[in-house]
Amino acid sequence: MKVFLTGATGFVGKEILRQLHESGHAARLLVRNRESRRVQELVSRYKSEEHVGDILDADSLEGAIEGVDAVIHLVGIISELGHNTFERVHARGTRHVTEATRRAGVKRFVHMSALGTRSDAVSRYHQTKWAAEETVRRSGLEYTIFRPSVIYGPGDRFVNLFERLSWFSPVLPVMGSDQAKFQPVSVEVVATAFIKALSEPKSIGQAYDLCGPEPLTFAALLADILAVQRRRRLKLRVPPALARGQAAFLELIYPLLFRKPPPLTRDQLIMLDEGSVGNPKPAEELFGLKQPTFREGVQASVAGKG
Repeated sequence: MKVFLTGATGFVGKEILRQLHESGHAARLLVRNRESRRVQELVSRYKSEEHVGDILDADSLEGAIEGVDAVIHLVGIISELGHNTFERVHARGTRHVTEATRRAGVKRFVHMSALGTRSDAVSRYHQTKWAAEETVRRSGLEYTIFRPSVIYGPGDRFVNLFERLSWFSPVLPVMGSDQAKFQPVSVEVVATAFIKALSEPKSIGQAYDLCGPEPLTFAALLADILAVQRRRRLKLRVPPALARGQAAFLELIYPLLFRKPPPLTRDQLIMLDEGSVGNPKPAEELFGLKQPTFREGVQASVAGKG
């Protein structure tokens, strides 16, 4: 099977590309710059094709999906920067990709959403993810939607952030409600679900939560990360008003001074207050997923680095 893959250079995309290659599938990657070292390494390592384009530019997708058997659409953002807004990337970008898929006569479409996505979502991130899901559902394609929780693994932006912070800081910040719980899922499990969905007709027209086996508070997640690192640090809850003020400041400063998305936003604080839990059983049973606990998964990631 030949698969058109968006978001291949991202954290999840690289793992999906690896598993596609190991499963004997060919891949065509949507890239914005084929000369970048990261793109060249992936194309060389996995013998992939590339198509230069951008999901925000519908014309650039012309011919991109011709001759493939399926599409995996991963592109998403967690923070806005410039013209890369939630509405443009999640809603409009997904519309461009589904339209290009239909024009190419390709039917199979596997879509990356997010746990917590729903019609009455409070955060703009989840609102636009829901709009993207609605586009996929109305597309007429043979779709499968996955809604992952926080995804962790080598090179992630969650475990690695607090691991690095714990090297030099005696205190780790705890944000969000102390009642909110999360079910982090390993990137290997997420990628396996996407790959297996390509050949699983029972998944067509369905949406699946991808989340770990145990709901944990934010403080408990930090405790597991520290336990794996064999470190002890004070966990300090950040007052909500202070956290919102910090996020607003970062939203202003980072784009102006660093030309980068802020590391913390008020939208993210809304999601931290809500938590991120779901039902992993339907996906586990259909795709035969074997899930580690969060601590086991983090331990495996650390061992993999070594």
